[in-house]
Amino acid sequence: PSVTGSQEQTEGQRDTLECSTPYVCPAGDVVLRWEGYDPQVSEVSGHVRLDTSGVSQQVTLSSSFSWKDHSKKLLCQVSNGAKSASTEVVLRVRHTPRDIQVSLSPSSGNIGVGDTVTLSCQVGSSHPPVSGYSWYKDGVAVGTQRALALQGVRREDHGRYHCEARNALGTGGHPDRVPSPSAAEISASPAAEVREGTATTLSCSVPEREGHPEELTYTWYKNGAWLQDGPARTLVFPAVTVGDTGYYSCQVTNSQGSDTAPAIGLSVTYPPRIPTLTLFQETQGGRLVIVLCAVDSHPPATLTIDRDGTVVATNGAEVTPSQRLGVTSSRNSLRLEIRDAGPRDNGNYGCTATNVHGNASATKVLVTHAAELRIQPSAEVTEGTAVTLTCLGTGDTAQKPLYTWYRNGRRLQEGSFPTLEFPSVRGEDAGAFQCQIRAGNGSDTSELVPLRVLYPPRQPVLSSFLQNQGGRLGVIQCSVESDPESNLTLRRGDKVVTCTQGCPQATSPRVLVTRSYNSLKVEIRDVVVEDEGVYVCQAGNSQGSASAAVDFKA
Repeated sequence: PSVTGSQEQTEGQRDTLECSTPYVCPAGDVVLRWEGYDPQVSEVSGHVRLDTSGVSQQVTLSSSFSWKDHSKKLLCQVSNGAKSASTEVVLRVRHTPRDIQVSLSPSSGNIGVGDTVTLSCQVGSSHPPVSGYSWYKDGVAVGTQRALALQGVRREDHGRYHCEARNALGTGGHPDRVPSPSAAEISASPAAEVREGTATTLSCSVPEREGHPEELTYTWYKNGAWLQDGPARTLVFPAVTVGDTGYYSCQVTNSQGSDTAPAIGLSVTYPPRIPTLTLFQETQGGRLVIVLCAVDSHPPATLTIDRDGTVVATNGAEVTPSQRLGVTSSRNSLRLEIRDAGPRDNGNYGCTATNVHGNASATKVLVTHAAELRIQPSAEVTEGTAVTLTCLGTGDTAQKPLYTWYRNGRRLQEGSFPTLEFPSVRGEDAGAFQCQIRAGNGSDTSELVPLRVLYPPRQPVLSSFLQNQGGRLGVIQCSVESDPESNLTLRRGDKVVTCTQGCPQATSPRVLVTRSYNSLKVEIRDVVVEDEGVYVCQAGNSQGSASAAVDFKA
């Protein structure tokens, strides 16, 4: 078939395309038709000519084409049974620029003040081609290029941007786009750093566009967590507290979108709380006293440690150094070390913390012992080691002192020798030791010093009995003495019945296992003959092992 008509169509105007073929069959087997048109806006009519001048068949398509039909393909087809032939027509619809989109770069949401923002005008379809662009901000012309670049954006750049594209037929536009170069901003009143108890207000604001009142919703966040939302642009603290310290941001939303303000830090200052004053005394390896003072405050406090009113350490001005004193400090913390400490260092120790908002203090009494107990080679030894306990004192040396030794509060011995010796210490020798020095009319007692002796398990105590009251109940119990604690394992033949550490729980509902320190108890309910046999209890720790056996009979 052949097609005649205009080479180009114009949007909104009715146009006619004619399709014809010289083939005609009066019986109706030859069919000529249009395909691909919109029947809602189109009319199709047919005509057959049979006369002496010739034979032809014609189908006329009359339609109103839109810009969306541009480059669309129509098909005129003639068919006779299964055979067909067709002619393709590509529509060229003249129209103004259409399907205009505006893209924003960067497109990730918030734009920082000082950033570069690019708005691009993208035309989906135009015939003839686009010949020019126009940009408007809030109705005022601001550019004529396809891309509008905003260098070093300011809050004043916030607004509605409109893009128009034109060609020989006219102009097409895109709805307003609102880029948000951090338009929302938070301010703090009276300041972003305020004293505890001050009435404080955080306000979230965006530039107002003249003549364009908008309904705005404000959503407040603290440290990224939601606080509240609604029409209120302020967050009010009637009396700010330390717990209100943090970073606050707000998101402003209208019908066009939303914008989140950069977070603002709210800092709450307050006077020092009551300091924490701690005293440590260490006698092993030397007589050392540690005085530690810590406080909570903002801004940080100046700390001083005094003894009976005399300053001995500070994190502020220098204090006269002493070979026996060591001072270290960090934020809101001060540490005083007193070496070779003795009764001369006794007294009332105080810590005072001061900042611009006030001060606070705490006190403690230090009492050191003139007598000191030292253990050689160590306070923790293995059985068989030679151990010497030495009692040191700074009392009157003009008279020969008398030494009294105690273990676990019980008197061991008394004499003129300052040492208590164990040539080959046993586990039974372990305990908490003290020594007392008496000279003239005075005496002094050392602090308790523990001696730990590590030894292997002794012979386990393994017992068994059968109870017939209320049912047959068999009990097998194993206990041992050792340090460190032993792992107790109960076996019958090659089978492990249970243990205190690292073995599966008893699977039989008749067996109940009770574990405690160096003790293992097994109860067997409804004892049967199969429960009889020789049971072995094995005890083991890092120092060695031991075992015992019992013959259990039902």
